[in-house]
Amino acid sequence: MRADGGRAATAGGDGPGDLRVGVLAYPGCFASEVFGVPDLLTMAGHVAGPDAPGHRVSVVSPRRRVTASGGAALDVGPLREVDVLVVPGFELGPGTDLDELLGRLGPETAAIRERAAAGTAVVSLCVGAFLLAEAGLLDGRRATTSWLHAGELARRCPAADVRPRHLAVTDRGVTTTAAFSAMYDFALDLIRRHHGAGVARTTARIALLDEVRASQTPYVDARLLPQPGREFSQRVMRRLDQNLAGRYDLAALADAFQVSTRTLLRRFAEETGHSPLAHLQAARVRRARHLLESTDRTVAAVAAAVGYQDPGTFAALFARHTGHRPSTYRAAFRRRAAGGRAGWGGGSR
Repeated sequence: MRADGGRAATAGGDGPGDLRVGVLAYPGCFASEVFGVPDLLTMAGHVAGPDAPGHRVSVVSPRRRVTASGGAALDVGPLREVDVLVVPGFELGPGTDLDELLGRLGPETAAIRERAAAGTAVVSLCVGAFLLAEAGLLDGRRATTSWLHAGELARRCPAADVRPRHLAVTDRGVTTTAAFSAMYDFALDLIRRHHGAGVARTTARIALLDEVRASQTPYVDARLLPQPGREFSQRVMRRLDQNLAGRYDLAALADAFQVSTRTLLRRFAEETGHSPLAHLQAARVRRARHLLESTDRTVAAVAAAVGYQDPGTFAALFARHTGHRPSTYRAAFRRRAAGGRAGWGGGSR
């Protein structure tokens, strides 16, 4: 990919009214977030027409080579003076060591700090907010990030006023956005400011984007949020969820967390109100329901996929949790799905 990604908007050429946007690429950043905003700006440039001010977009880095998420090699240019510096997010999974990850991004943190000090508007996408926090830009400012990681941002940056419900927050030249698709909410606002509401509205319609979203709240799934005081059970549940097909071995599970079986059961029950086995069984049933709904695997194959070699044992567990035998559940689901398709796409002409 070229340093400008082939995505510099051509509307208006390289005139004095052009908006200069730099996207800061770094190892492990989400490649889609590197080019998402530039791509939408390019579309807006075509909507605005050749006589309107355009956008000059560059992908920049303090490094000579950058490999993004998924192994995508990015062609980057040197840091340069821009009007807006966009900082994409990165993969932040359950096992990510944030201290170690951010420690490796010292050159990027320094670049962000330097650009902000020079008066450049700085924008983070999703968990790119953690780089802004590391650079000290969020201290004393309102900010947001993905609702899933807002609590961690608030803990790491107590001087920030983290607003987990907001899609985007701008405070004195620093903008932070919510997860992934919120980069388009930011881009549409940038287009609106640069080209006007009409161009933003038309661009949104062409790209099939909702331009009236105002909050992350409808997307929040409380089951995915870390629960204060439940760190131990959260780690145990994560291990169980990652090994649904494996044999349940309480002693091995306790050894993995360096506690006795009695301590494991007691702490898990104190934090959740049930046992690790009960959690595992419920997780297996959820996975089985998905497989029965979305695949043609036999019931025996589904049972094996979630850790049961005896289909009868699996069927009894499934019925206890759902009220239906696996084959009955699959048939009922497909009848509902077929009826839904007829109702949505059918009707007389």
